[in-house]
Parts: sequence; structure tokens; C-alpha cells
Amino acid sequence: MAPVFYLFPAFYLINSTNAQGPPSLGYSPSSRVSSVTFNQGFRNLWGTQHQRLDQGSLTIWLDKSSGSGFKSLQPYWSGYFGAAMKLQPGYTAGVITSFYLSNNEDHPGNHDEIDIEFLGTTPDKPYTLQTNVFFVDDVPIRMYTKKTDATFPTRPMWVYGSIWDASSWATENGRYKADYSYQPFVAKYANFKLDGCTTNGPASCIPPPASPSGSGSLSQQQVMAMNWVQRNYLVYDYCQDPKRDHTQTPEC
Repeated sequence: MAPVFYLFPAFYLINSTNAQGPPSLGYSPSSRVSSVTFNQGFRNLWGTQHQRLDQGSLTIWLDKSSGSGFKSLQPYWSGYFGAAMKLQPGYTAGVITSFYLSNNEDHPGNHDEIDIEFLGTTPDKPYTLQTNVFFVDDVPIRMYTKKTDATFPTRPMWVYGSIWDASSWATENGRYKADYSYQPFVAKYANFKLDGCTTNGPASCIPPPASPSGSGSLSQQQVMAMNWVQRNYLVYDYCQDPKRDHTQTPEC
């Protein structure tokens, strides 16, 4: 079974100045995936005292003493994973709220990772969504470089979520830091989606299809929606960054 990972947030971030909005996806794997409660699919990883469960949803927060993180109960070869995330308004510079796939604990220093990270901001600016969704796009917003054919992406990954202080780089390259006079910084996760092929599952397992055709490719309508978002909201493409050494980015 070829490894295929889909990691999508359960909502759009729409700029209020653009009244038209993105075109419809037409189809989303989420329509075929039932929600699970936090305890059905996840466990605390760190910062237990900074987590609170409420009817299957999860609230985590960051203050000067600690942030918090959670992890799926099982690793996955492939699948569809999602969550509805509510971010804190106001001053959140330096704070990162994330939902991602990784095998860093199993392969430290040589791991694979697929991120959705919301970079905190100042009150006059919107959040920045930083991601490396590269299985559905020829020109990704961000991608971790492939190490070797033997290590990527054939190794299973776990699903994580966290809130933490990344003041050194998260907001305008570290210009604005986390200001703990605004603490706690709170994030809420709900409507968890976990549907995939676990490492102890049958070899015949098939993850939810990415498109209505059942293939691993996006439909024309999905591609149009993705291109619309890139045209209107893409603020950085490292493949177009002249300051980078592109001999180290063969995927570009």
C-alpha cells in the first residue's frame, strides 16, 4: 500500500475584505470520516496541567510556566486527519498553535513531518498559516526536504497538537515576542477526525480517497479551489526565495 497522508484543517481562514470567498471544493474526505472524541484517539504528551477536556473537545493553553501538547494513540501509515481549531484573538505574537504529523520521537534528527502551524500575531494583523502540505501541490507553501528514498515518506507517523513559545522566529522573524502580560494563550480543539491505516492494521487497509473519483489525485474543482487560495493568500514560497541555496531544494 502506497503511503498517502492528508492533513487538512476543518475550516477556512477568509479575509473579510474578499467578499467572494474561495470556490467550493465540491468534495472533502471529511464527509466520509466520523468524528472521534479526544480520549478515543489521543492522549496527553506534555503539559498535563495546561489541558482541559470538555465533552470530547480539548482546551490547551500556554503561560509563562509551560505550554501543552497531545499525541495520537497509534501511529499511521496513511490516512485523513483533522480537527476544528479555535485560536485566541488579540496579541498572540511568538505563540504557535499546531496540528501535525511527525515521527520525530522515533527518528530524532532524521524525521518526517507534515505541519499545520498557526503563527501568532499582533492585534492589527491576521494569523499566518504555515504549512507543508506537499502531497497535493506542485508548488508547496513549505516542505521538509526529502532525506533519502529509503526514509521518506514510507515510515509511519503520529498525529500531534500543541501550543508553545516560538518567539525567536514565529512572528515577523522574531521581531515580536510572546508577551506574558496577555497570558494565558488558549487554543481549543474539537471535531477530531482520525481515519487511517495503523501500523498494526491489515495490509488491505485503504485510507479515505482525496477526491470523488477515489484516486490519489485532486479533482479539477479541488485544484481550482487550492489555486484560488494560493493566489489570494500565499505570502511566502521558499522555492521563489532568492536568499535560499536552491541546490538544497531539489523539490523546487
